[in-house]
Amino acid sequence: MKLHLSCIRTVKCLTLPLRRPNYFELCSLPLSQRKTVASISMSQPRVFPASGFPILDPFKKFEEETLPDYMKERYYPVHVGEVLNSRYQVITKLGFGSSSTVWLCRDLREERYLVLKVHVRTRRQLPEVEISNYLKAKNDVHGGEKYVRLVIDSFEVDGPYGTHPCLLYQPAGIDIRDYMHCLEGDALPENLLRPILRFILIALDHLHEAEVIHTDVQPDNILLGIDDESILTEMEEDEISNPAPRKQLNDRMIYATRAMPLTGGEPMLADLGEARIAKEKQTGLIMPSVYRAPEVMLGMNWDNKVDIWALGQMTWTLFEQGHLFKTRNLENETDYAQRFAKMIFLLGPPPVEFLEQSEETVKFWDRNGIWKAKASIDIPDQSLENLESRLDSKDKALFLQFLRKTLRWLPEERPTAKELLLDEWLRGDDY
Repeated sequence: MKLHLSCIRTVKCLTLPLRRPNYFELCSLPLSQRKTVASISMSQPRVFPASGFPILDPFKKFEEETLPDYMKERYYPVHVGEVLNSRYQVITKLGFGSSSTVWLCRDLREERYLVLKVHVRTRRQLPEVEISNYLKAKNDVHGGEKYVRLVIDSFEVDGPYGTHPCLLYQPAGIDIRDYMHCLEGDALPENLLRPILRFILIALDHLHEAEVIHTDVQPDNILLGIDDESILTEMEEDEISNPAPRKQLNDRMIYATRAMPLTGGEPMLADLGEARIAKEKQTGLIMPSVYRAPEVMLGMNWDNKVDIWALGQMTWTLFEQGHLFKTRNLENETDYAQRFAKMIFLLGPPPVEFLEQSEETVKFWDRNGIWKAKASIDIPDQSLENLESRLDSKDKALFLQFLRKTLRWLPEERPTAKELLLDEWLRGDDY
């Protein structure tokens, strides 16, 4: 219980006014005092239970402890009720990953809910903060900015073993992959898939016009919006009346994740952690391997058309209950050969002008663009038409036409996000 007693001490040591000065009272003060008064005008932190919750087996791995590379020294020991940066009170745990734990928190100054991501220890500046600040500074009115989840605020907290960057975001619901699992067949119906893709393309058009490449378009990074924030109040009240189970250790608690209720807000594109600000073509390895564009696989220069390729593959995942290219990992030449062979049977052979852009291509094709037998991988005798099984002939033709636009070997032949928004299948019956 020691950890929770320290939490209560943190709460009691904050002497905060119960009433915030209104706008006219604040303006009547000298300028030198306004910032000070505004900085201390916060709502009271709440006291969360120090008992009454299930205590889990301390010898059984739980939550982030189950990750293959988990080391407790890398993670900041967050505890519910803690106030970070003299402003953000932790309410309940929303999730965890190899690089962070994620929490619902309340901004005591602005009286709003936010999502707090507490990263593993590091002293480097997180690229997502730079990208978010860059986009906010542009102040362009596009319409797509509301569908891109930016970092609202950031700060650092010192833990027992180092410094941890903390990022704050507007609250959002579950990701689209989890949403799929709530549906019959674990796949999105066409009438839901199309509007989701339209929102994401609007977000991508905004990013690309701002010269930002996302590089990580995938279902995990498509979040449902929250159309009724009363669910966040309910989660806070539930944490007080029905505190989450936890594992109690000597120097920390490991909390159970509280599931986010299903929401019906407009989707947004999240996680700019791998994004690039790029006016010119880029180089280097990017993208999850299962969605990786061919120009990236072959070490060529790449641009924002990698996001269009990823969107095409993601479309298949959301609609067809699986990945278009089954080779999830690309660790050796055989893995690459299998992936390229599948691409050939689905998309046709790559143009010679594409292959000429990288010396790596000679491992798989000859100078005339002929697939090399020595790759020991046969070209499968299949087609997209045979693989797609959910649509009737006319709808299938339009859907595959959309897909083939995004999955072109030559990046310059893929449409822009704005152009893709005009696609006949994507517009559907809603227009």
